[in-house]
Amino acid sequence: MTFKNVLQILGGIAVVLTLVPFVAADYWWIRVFDFPHMQLTIFTAIATLAYFMKFDIKWAKDYAFMAIMATCLTIQVLKIYPYTPVAPLEVLNASKNDKQSQFSVLVSNVLQKNKNHKLLLEEVKQKEPDILLLLETDTVWYNAVNTKLKNNYSFYKGTPISNTYGMLLYSKLPLINPEVHYLIDDSIPSIDAQVQLKSGEKIQLYAIHPTPPMPQHNTRSTDRDAEMMKTAFKSRKSKLPVIVIGDFNDVAWSESTELFKEVSELLDLRVGRGLFNTFSADSKIMRWPLDHIFVSEHFRALEVLRGNTIDSDHFPAYAKLSLELEGKDKQIPKLPTESQLKNAYEIIEKEAIQKNTKQ
Repeated sequence: MTFKNVLQILGGIAVVLTLVPFVAADYWWIRVFDFPHMQLTIFTAIATLAYFMKFDIKWAKDYAFMAIMATCLTIQVLKIYPYTPVAPLEVLNASKNDKQSQFSVLVSNVLQKNKNHKLLLEEVKQKEPDILLLLETDTVWYNAVNTKLKNNYSFYKGTPISNTYGMLLYSKLPLINPEVHYLIDDSIPSIDAQVQLKSGEKIQLYAIHPTPPMPQHNTRSTDRDAEMMKTAFKSRKSKLPVIVIGDFNDVAWSESTELFKEVSELLDLRVGRGLFNTFSADSKIMRWPLDHIFVSEHFRALEVLRGNTIDSDHFPAYAKLSLELEGKDKQIPKLPTESQLKNAYEIIEKEAIQKNTKQ
């Protein structure tokens, strides 16, 4: 087999992997290809460049190969472009410095089996977030951090669980009517709460951690997608400014997350700023953004960054935000189409049917 044949085979693989995420199926072995998009883009670019530099492009099949590879690369670049610093900001920078309307958020999947509780506490001490969401927290984690955190965080709502879906929400700001919900499964919690800022303004917070489409969790992405869609409709109906935070077990550019964003009418802090890949902290190559902070058009950003390592397989996600109601018209979210709303309802209905079938 010649080097040219090898590149053609690699090109064929790149084409298949580019097209697979567009397949409207929720099997885990299809949805998992949503994740390594940046890696696929680099892989395709290298294969295309190597073919172009190594061989004379003079035969019809060479032109066809290059055209197909160029098309794939264009699709991949267009998908990743919004999450680069050269793209326009979706959530604009703060235009005023009213500390009473400012607050910070830290989202951290701590990894349940991680025993280095001290690193997490050091990260919290360094960032001093007003709102802190800890995921994968069991009673061991709760007992290890609660004594330290309760001194600075007067408000708490959570449920430590040993199934890797425990959730602890701490806040320096008043939590109004905080509630734990089980939107899909009675062992997968989410948290809803109103938060009162120092200015007296109230915002609506939703915290989620849906299950990933993996064989050891769910063979389909239906549960994950349904929880995201249910949260999206909650956001859509809210009369208050909304922030949705958590480990979505989904990347920012996937069809599911894009649909969530459209239906919820929320904005992504990453757009125009960078990927801020939070998973996997164990690999320098295979990383993608799984931990998210979505906001309604009422918010502006002062700071967005990825946190430091805490010995988890996730890096924390951090943002400092400003509530600027008068500036909301300058960053209006894209409204969902009737087709997108129908698709979201169908995902929720599909999950309900699957649940009834299992019962």
